[in-house]
Parts: sequence; C-alpha cells; structure tokens
Amino acid sequence: MYQRRIPITDIAPVIECGRYPAKCVVGEPITISATVFREGHAAVGANLVLIDPAGAEQPWTPMRLVAEGTDRYAAEVTPDGPGMWSFRIEAWDHPIETWRREAEIKIPLGQDVDLVCEEGARLYEEAAEALADPERKTLLAAAAALRSDDAPAARLATALAPEVLAVLERYPLRRFVTTSPAYSLQVDRPRALVGAWYEFFPRSEGASLDPPRSGTFATAARRLPAIAAMGFDVVYLPPIHPIGTTFRKGRNNSLHAEPGDPGVPWAIGSPEGGHDAVHPDLGTLADFDAFVATARDLGLEIALDFALQCSPDHPWVREHPEWFTRRPDGSIAYAENPPKKYQDIYPLNFDNDYEGLYAEVKRVLHHWMAHGVRIFRVDNPHTKPLAFWEELLADIRSTDPDVIFLSEAFTRPAMMRALAKVGFHQSYTYFTWRTSRPELESYLWELSHETCDYLRPNLFVNTPDILHAYLQHGGPPAFKIRAVIAAMAGPSWGVYSGYELCENTPLHPGSEEYLDSEKYQYKPRDWEAAEREGRSLAGYLATLNRIRREHVALQRLRNFSLHSADNPEILTFSKRATTPAGHDDTVLVVVNLNPFHTQEATIALDMPALGLGWDDRFRVVDLLSGAHYDWGHFSYVRLDPQVEPAHILVVQR
Repeated sequence: MYQRRIPITDIAPVIECGRYPAKCVVGEPITISATVFREGHAAVGANLVLIDPAGAEQPWTPMRLVAEGTDRYAAEVTPDGPGMWSFRIEAWDHPIETWRREAEIKIPLGQDVDLVCEEGARLYEEAAEALADPERKTLLAAAAALRSDDAPAARLATALAPEVLAVLERYPLRRFVTTSPAYSLQVDRPRALVGAWYEFFPRSEGASLDPPRSGTFATAARRLPAIAAMGFDVVYLPPIHPIGTTFRKGRNNSLHAEPGDPGVPWAIGSPEGGHDAVHPDLGTLADFDAFVATARDLGLEIALDFALQCSPDHPWVREHPEWFTRRPDGSIAYAENPPKKYQDIYPLNFDNDYEGLYAEVKRVLHHWMAHGVRIFRVDNPHTKPLAFWEELLADIRSTDPDVIFLSEAFTRPAMMRALAKVGFHQSYTYFTWRTSRPELESYLWELSHETCDYLRPNLFVNTPDILHAYLQHGGPPAFKIRAVIAAMAGPSWGVYSGYELCENTPLHPGSEEYLDSEKYQYKPRDWEAAEREGRSLAGYLATLNRIRREHVALQRLRNFSLHSADNPEILTFSKRATTPAGHDDTVLVVVNLNPFHTQEATIALDMPALGLGWDDRFRVVDLLSGAHYDWGHFSYVRLDPQVEPAHILVVQR
C-alpha cells in the first residue's frame, strides 16, 4: 500500500512485487488498475503516468472506476515503441467532484444554495489558476455564473455545462496527490505475441531413403513458398549443426544406428564443428544465409533451435571438459530421465566455469544473430539455471531488443512460469494434452487471464515428440478441431510438418512418439501428390491463418471470453477488440470437440462480452462456410465433424 492521504493498493499488472516486468507488445492495449480510496465520503481521482524507455513521461491518462462500489480504477494504454517502459499511478483528492455531488443534491432542495455556489466558484477559480486561455476563461465564466443572480438551477447547469466538464476532465483540480512507485513494463515487437509457426526438418526436404541422402538448405528452400502460402509467419528449424556419431541413435530410437542413419539433430557436435557450425550435408554457412534470405523475401522469419547440450564428439568436450559433469569412474555423465538413457547427449554443467560457458553461449547466439536469426526456440531451458537465463536474456535484450526467445519447457507449472518471468518472450504450454471441454475452458482461461501479464503462450498442436492420442484416433476432423482452437484462441500457434497430411501413426499403442519419427531418419513427403489426392489440410490451415490476419481480435491474448452450451462436447469462446480505425471486431468460435459424431447444442452467449445487450439480436457470418445466421442470447448449432467441425463467426452489429 502506498499512502500519504490517498491509499493506492493492489496495483496490476505487477509481477512478484515488481521483481520482474509485466509484458506487452508494440500496439497492444494493456489495462493497468489499482484500488484507490480514502476516509470519509470525499471523492478521489486517479491517473496513470506512462514513462517511455528514455525516461520521458507521457501525458497522463485518467483512470476510470471499474464498477460502482468497488474502488477499483483502471486505464488502458498502448505503448508505441519497444523497450523497457514503466508506469506509476497517482491518486488524489477530487474536491470539485465532491462539490458536484453535494451541489446536485442540495441545490434542487434549496439547501444552502448561495453557500454551495460560492464554494463551487472558489474551487473553479483555484482550478483556473494553473490554466491558460481559453480553458481558463471557461472555468472563470462558470465561477461567475455560480455567483450570479440567476435561478439556482440555471447557475448549477451553467457550472456543469459539457464544455466546462470537458475542461475539468482534462485538467482536474488535484489535492493531496499520492504517487505509487514506478513498475516496469517490457514492450516487445509484435512477433513476441502474434505469429503462426511452422516447424520442419531441412534435411527431409529433397532427401532420399534409398539410398539414404540428406536434403540441403537449397532443396529445403523450395518448401518455403508453400509454407508462406499457408499463411505462416515463422519457420522453425530443429538444430542444423553437425551430429555426433558416438552412441548415435538409429531409426525409431534404436540404440544401434545402421549405415546411412543421420542421427538425432539434438546430439550436437562432431569433428566438423559445434553450435556455430552447419551440418555439411545441409550445405555451407553461405547456403544457410541464402535460405534465410529466401524466407525473408517470402515474409517469413527463421527461428533456430538453441539446444545447450552436446554429443560426445562436440569440440567443447575436448576443449572444455570442465563444462561437463564427471562421474566417479572418470566418465562424463550423459543425459538421463530414468529409466531412459540418452548416451548420445552430454548435458552442460554451469557450476565449474560459469563465466567461460556464459561467454561462449553468448558468442554462439551473436553468431547466428549476425546471420539473420532473430528468433530462437530454446530446447529444455528448465534444465539450466534460472539465473543463467535471466542474465543472458537481459544481456541480449540490451543490445538486440528485437531478438525473441521461445521456451520449450514441458515441466512443472512453477518452472514454466518462472522461465517466462525471467525473460522468455513466449512459452510452450500444456495445450496439446488439453482435449476435453472442462480442460480447455480452464486452461485457456488461465493463459488469457491468470498468467497473461508475463507468460505468452504458443499453442503448438503437435511436435516431433508429441502425437497425442486425440490425433492418433480422430482422423482429419480431429486435426481440424485442434487447429481451429489453437489458431483462434491464441495469438501464437504452431504446427509440426506433416500435420497438414494428418500423420497419426504412433510408434506403438499408448505411445506419443511417431512411428518412423523424423527425429531419427529422413522423412521426404510428396506434398504435391497429397494436394492432388485431396489428402492435405494445407488450404484449411491457410484459411485459419488468413482469418487471424484479418481480425485484430484474434491477435490479442487478454480478450478471451467463454460462453455456455448445453452439450459438453461443444466449446464456445469469443475474442473482441477495437481495430486501429476504431471499429469493433468480435469473433465468436463454436467447436464440436467430438471428431466422430455430429453434435447439437443451444448456446447461451455472454452478451456483454460481445458488446451487446441481453435482448439484442445480431447477424453472424461464418468465415469458414460463408453462411450467415440471425442470433441472440440463445442460439442453436449443429456441427457435423465430417463436414465442418466448427463455426468461426464474425459478429455484425
């Protein structure tokens, strides 16, 4: 609590008492709120002061009472540039508002009319002292009217005329001003919040299985136009570095690699180089530069996997043995998740030579940044010290604030949240495992309302490691359902290559691993044949990404609202925002979660969440089918997953 005369409490968003900054992106409205009150019945006011990264204070923004009787005040601001901003709240005694309340009661009753008018006139004169013309003249004229011989009602009406209230709104008379401490607000470029990600292995594009032969950056670049045509923004590449041969894994995670097996890309390092090198089968560093340039020309950004681990053949193992953990028998400890063993990977030890390891990791990052990589997907960051990430991400941000880091940490909630707080721009989530309506409603609400001020979710529908049972058994409708929910509910979402082909064969029943996983072998795909034969969802994904780009409501996180349905297989949610032109943009999504059977339901809409009255009727247009409907508070839906499992509806006023 911050108080002299006017207490200010429960300021939000504040992360761990201000230890970490809240987050937003350029152009994203963010609501800042606090509880403001005082003794007695006198009125209070509050305003928000936004301070840019250079320390310049912006014109302050009035804070409005959220609801009568709550003492909760809020204001929405939109930072217009990246960097570390800050904000503070000012609360104050509002004597003119106190006077207005009393005057509107006493004067109509004829109580102390002249005295009340004189009190008001003096307050108006005091407020005018700090103003220049014409505002000063407006307030002095109102003061003169209060002292005039006109009828009491006319005197009060003149003092409360719209032009007078407009001046007092902009320049209120503030007494007993209380100021809160300043709190940090990290403002990033929009891609930190909004984006559609596509993951693929360059070595599989243009590859051969018989004989085994890797694709190259040049052959992988031929896939980029199709990815861009599907509307994706970011192309994420698993590690592109040389792969070790010691304990190399074979197909389907076999402990014995056959001749031609390429190994796991995350087993980084060989005599050809380490984290700053490219696999010679993929080409040269110049070839990588050309790949990045081709992507850039297509409007795509490249995200590179950043995996801080090594194969036994990595140059670091020879040059810096102190960066690894030695066991009592003298061997280096490999990665384990008992009973699983990963003999082809050595974890790093940050305890023996922190400064040396830190300097090398930073050098590697800057190396790839210099080659056009401005997004990194960090593998298993939860297995490294939080203090390391806090220092490193702040270090990179100080010189290259446009660089974005995505945390791949499928671990305990406390660690996932802590990684977001210490600086990661985005986070993988548990979305893949949330499939029922209660699970989805609870988790999507958590992401959009409970952790939204510091954790930005990226809703990947699948990964090379995760093929959920829902996709294994649900066929193409399941793939559509999951894509609709991820693309519409989250401002960032992603797919792993092959999703558009509905690849759904597990290693064995009960496994989330793919059979013939691309992690262990080349996996060339005949994209053109899939399109010809109607086996591809590429067009469907393109439609979802087009809808996302056309609707600003879908590019926000904190605006998620839930609606009710009398069928537990029907999920209904909406997102609402104001366009840059000032127009209302509301998208309502209704999804059948059952990929096998048609479902019917009566939808009970939260009308205020749509910006409508409870009795309003309105028109909705389905952005998937083009159909339109007349809806109200209660509306009927019927969704056949074999035809179309979802409505994506734009609300027309």
